[in-house]
Amino acid sequence: MLKEDWTVLNQVEVSFEEKKSLFICNIKRVKNEEEAIEFINSIKEKYKDATHNVYAYITNNGISMRYSDDGEPQGTAGPPVLEVLKREGLNDVAVVVTRYFGGILLGAGGLVRAYSASCKQGVDAAKKVKRKKGVEFKIVLDYEKYGKINHYLQNKNVKILNTEYLENIKMNVVCLEENFEKIHSDIIELMNGNDIIKVVGHRLVFIDENDQIIKVQD
Repeated sequence: MLKEDWTVLNQVEVSFEEKKSLFICNIKRVKNEEEAIEFINSIKEKYKDATHNVYAYITNNGISMRYSDDGEPQGTAGPPVLEVLKREGLNDVAVVVTRYFGGILLGAGGLVRAYSASCKQGVDAAKKVKRKKGVEFKIVLDYEKYGKINHYLQNKNVKILNTEYLENIKMNVVCLEENFEKIHSDIIELMNGNDIIKVVGHRLVFIDENDQIIKVQD
């Protein structure tokens, strides 16, 4: 994973009109090149009556990078879309910008600006986020201790994935890897020296510009 690994959080569709041509941007976070191609093909099928379905994608830390002008003048569509993704530092993202021609020629410069603007609009709507390594851990505790531990976790930068109320309470929690040791030691202290944490494994997490966890990657 890249040191600064940015991607998008949501799959979105946004559109705008430029000199009677309709531009529709579909953008999605993907796991690999195969999923990127699958997504692109699904959008091309959805808008198979469109004048152009221009695409670009970046996966595998930039090793897999492709684009298509799909019939637009060479270099006026696919490369500008790809350039937006590169400029934003995105990874594991696929974009399709669909165009319905409105009868007015935009010229090479106009096409570059329109396709770039459409992709940027999509990136903004999809919400650019950073991925970092997280640690998933399980907590097993008595009901009498639950309030104290839950209150502690609510004030930390963690995601509680689930809580089971059985004979004991079982919680699955994810925090940033860099914060795990501190959280672990704090909970041991709150439990008077008892270690109630078991590490499940590592998970990728999505964080905002303030390093707050938004979501845990599936």
